[in-house]
Amino acid sequence: QVQLVESGGGLVQPGGSLTLSCTASTGTLESSAIGWFRQAPGKEPEPIATISSRGDRTRCVYEYEGRFSISRDNSKNTGYLQIYNMNPGDTGVYYCATYSYARAGEGCKRSVYDHWGQGTQVTVSS
Repeated sequence: QVQLVESGGGLVQPGGSLTLSCTASTGTLESSAIGWFRQAPGKEPEPIATISSRGDRTRCVYEYEGRFSISRDNSKNTGYLQIYNMNPGDTGVYYCATYSYARAGEGCKRSVYDHWGQGTQVTVSS
């Protein structure tokens, strides 16, 4: 059983950057894809991007380029999401999740993810 723990959230000023981490406290991430989701207040979680076990990246939001960067370090059993040029619209709870199998093109669907972290709060405000 994989247990995921996100960290790195906090208060950020508009225009700032942040790096979120997703670590497996139990189990291994090596053979799983990792996805990051953003849940704005009062809304459903929105997929941002996913990275396969081999490191192939799939963007799930049109604004990914230049604003987000997903990566992983299997030696550290950790996935990362870097967020750049942040704005108040980025405020929310950020979750990481993993899946072991999904059909091609389904990596952005919440339903394929088996394990979820508890989330980390990100607030963008001056």
